[in-house]
Amino acid sequence: MEQNMTLLTLTKKLLDYMEFISKKYDEVKISGVRGDFFTEVKPFADEVKEINDKWAELAAAWIEINRPKNLHVKQIESSTEQIEMLSVQAFYPETSKTRFINYVQSVRFVLTSLIVQLENE
Repeated sequence: MEQNMTLLTLTKKLLDYMEFISKKYDEVKISGVRGDFFTEVKPFADEVKEINDKWAELAAAWIEINRPKNLHVKQIESSTEQIEMLSVQAFYPETSKTRFINYVQSVRFVLTSLIVQLENE
């Protein structure tokens, strides 16, 4: 039960990060100014990675135990990779908009689905 609460908290935190990442990308795309790697990009990406790694471990374990119909471990693995990528790419205006948006939507779907499952337990 406590692990489920931790998983829910981490999932919501990642959803908040996705919101920040989307806004940051929009700002960077409009301004055309790249984020400074050492003062902005790396510290943010490291912060996200720490939460993301814990989340991936707990989410995969939860899926193995609960076997929800619409969530699979592969989706968790893909989302984990995409979150890491997005946390860096959001700071660069040359990032492909279509691909960026697709990844964001994919990650949001998985995170939201997991939140719904956890809250309905």
